[in-house]
Amino acid sequence: MPRRLPQLEFTALLALLFAIVAFSIDAMLPGLPDIAADLTPSDPNRAQLVLAAFVFGMGFGTLVSGPISDHFGRKPLILFGLLLYALGAIFAGLSHSMEMMLVGRALQGFGAAFPRTVGVAMVRDLYEGRDMAKIISFVMTIFMLAPAVAPSVGALIIGSFGWHGIFASFVVLAAISASWFGLRQSETLAPENHRKLNPRDLVQGVRHVLGIYNVRLYILILTLGFAQMFSILSSVQQIYDQGFNLGASFPYWFGATAILSAAGAIINGTLVTRLGMHVMIRLGYRIAVTASLIALILNLTGLAGATPFGFAVFFVWTVAMFFINAFTFGNLNALAMVPLGRMAGMGNSVIGALFTMGSVVIAAPVGLAFNGTPVPVMVAGVICSGLALVLFRLERKEA
Repeated sequence: MPRRLPQLEFTALLALLFAIVAFSIDAMLPGLPDIAADLTPSDPNRAQLVLAAFVFGMGFGTLVSGPISDHFGRKPLILFGLLLYALGAIFAGLSHSMEMMLVGRALQGFGAAFPRTVGVAMVRDLYEGRDMAKIISFVMTIFMLAPAVAPSVGALIIGSFGWHGIFASFVVLAAISASWFGLRQSETLAPENHRKLNPRDLVQGVRHVLGIYNVRLYILILTLGFAQMFSILSSVQQIYDQGFNLGASFPYWFGATAILSAAGAIINGTLVTRLGMHVMIRLGYRIAVTASLIALILNLTGLAGATPFGFAVFFVWTVAMFFINAFTFGNLNALAMVPLGRMAGMGNSVIGALFTMGSVVIAAPVGLAFNGTPVPVMVAGVICSGLALVLFRLERKEA
């Protein structure tokens, strides 16, 4: 049995590793206008690709990091991922062109996937049952609350050191995480459990996962759900700044959005055992479709524009859209795991990679369509949530 850290320290360390992803996305939001002014002044919307490149790289890293860690072990893979993350941050921070920036951010996202994906495998190595569920639940709570403070921290750093400074902070974060992890955490994968690294296993795993009808369906639904969330994340800073002239207070409003929407996790945890995952998923997407339709109609008719009422509509809508993620993402992922059996570990990597990368393909054009109003992201909300609800009705009942 691998040596364990005290559970509290292990949980805190894992929470830090998971928070790297949230901080790397949300702390960037206040810096997008400055990056646009320096690297793509003729087309400011392209600055949103800074987020898309990170998420796309993270999706690919999610696909390969799990199987590689089964061969080399958990500890070296997490340290290697943190190294890649730091190198990507340095590369992006020294960028003189948007293309160089996007390459650095993709490498950063690829590296960030390693501690997040392999970290879950470490929990499985050391714990089971309720202890495993308790640790993952706490870590995911921290992951959900990180966006409440990340934009404020990012704004403080950018205000003091410019947008280059935020990338320096990513390097510092990687160094702190690697030092704590490297000095305190031992390898958790027992030598007898190491598996040979065979590319055929990955190919066969993808084929097995995609060969199951319901799993394919869940991946499509997750892709749509993640796409609508990422569309909002990509445009939200511009909407606050250009749409409502609230760029200076954006970090605080976004933090309030994150805190309010976190209540969805508490409600889902309370109701899912009584009502079931299917009911919660349908409820989530019905709320999303209804909220998006109402907000879109109010904007298209001119009843909600660049006014206090228009901002209230947008704020409530964003809270609702993040709120329902707690009803949908976890439950859909759990349903997708059911038919995979012993392939659950590989399946989790494949599913996470496909819906993450697929969502970027949908969300990036939505972000580039930003026109100074929330209309493009609200249209995406109606379409993505509506399609997700329709697709979920096509689910086949288990035999």
